[in-house]
Amino acid sequence: MPPFASPDPSPQSSPRRGEEANALCGSAFSNVFANMNPQTPTNNISLRAGVDEAGRGPLAGPVVVAAVILDPAHPIAGLDDSKKLSEKRREALYPQILERALAHCVIVVEAEEIDRLNIFRATMAGMSRAVAGLVPAAQEALVDGNKLPEDLPCPGRPIVGGDALEPAISSASILAKVSRDRLMVALDAAHPGYGFAVHKGYPTRAHLAALQRLGPCLQHRRSFAPVRQMLEQGTLF
Repeated sequence: MPPFASPDPSPQSSPRRGEEANALCGSAFSNVFANMNPQTPTNNISLRAGVDEAGRGPLAGPVVVAAVILDPAHPIAGLDDSKKLSEKRREALYPQILERALAHCVIVVEAEEIDRLNIFRATMAGMSRAVAGLVPAAQEALVDGNKLPEDLPCPGRPIVGGDALEPAISSASILAKVSRDRLMVALDAAHPGYGFAVHKGYPTRAHLAALQRLGPCLQHRRSFAPVRQMLEQGTLF
């Protein structure tokens, strides 16, 4: 299987210390991307991280979680919930966030871990890892939604609809979405025929038809009902 490119979070990206960088689909792709802007002093700046995810609903591929600490000295215009932005606008904001944020960390939680833990627990684990990967460390985490991970490394606050309300969460939403979309395009090349580059693993009619025709690949989530039911019925083999 050919290796594929990472979402390229930053030229300064590096795996988080103390955590293994697991390979995705046998490639050299790391599941942790972290960055801080060494040019920006942090004295007297409130280190509040926004946290959000992309990919909880798909039948295939990872869930991607991002944490971002913005720099008030370098504001970014046009931030919003990534779902409300066009792909072109997300791609334009992506490098601005990487360049201007005080710190960011992007975590990839693979399908195997999702199946082992369930999607909620896997997402919560990814959020904790993303916040823990920030350098400098966050003093508070603002998490999109109504739940907090139990093992956040700092105090946290859930905010329903936070990806449209808090710029730091909006930034995390954009990093997670763009990173995951790029991954799914790469997975389309590694697993042709499913249409991952188009539907990004969501249960569209075309995806379900391809799943019926080809069976699941390593990136399909066996714990999700459409995949599980087809396996149980023995229609795939």
